[in-house]
Amino acid sequence: MDRTLILVKPDAFARGLTGEIIARFERKGLRIIALRHMTLARDLAETHYAEHSERPFFGELVDFITSGPLVAMVLEGPEAVRAARQVIGATNPLEAAPGSIRGDLAIEMGANMVHGSDSPESAACAPRTSRRSSGARPSS
Repeated sequence: MDRTLILVKPDAFARGLTGEIIARFERKGLRIIALRHMTLARDLAETHYAEHSERPFFGELVDFITSGPLVAMVLEGPEAVRAARQVIGATNPLEAAPGSIRGDLAIEMGANMVHGSDSPESAACAPRTSRRSSGARPSS
């Protein structure tokens, strides 16, 4: 079985869509093996998005993901990364297929509801990163 990291981002959490988003992954057949409600600390967010550090949107990306509570979860299932990415949809919500999370629930690139690992390699690293207790603050 493969595993993948999913972050239900602050915009989805603020809109009360966390339960619907989690349900979509479960209906796909992915199993939740870990779940945590948290606010991501800046240093952990910078580490998580390090591959984008040279891009002009890096600061905005880190600001956004640390702007409020989120739900981090590790999902498991056959081809979990690929299956989760199908449920999530294209990065640009206006190009995402109807029926996908982003296609149905988002309209902006910067506030696109969900982060999902984009490869088995990043999925293998992400769960270790998400467990670092010094980088996460439990949300109240």
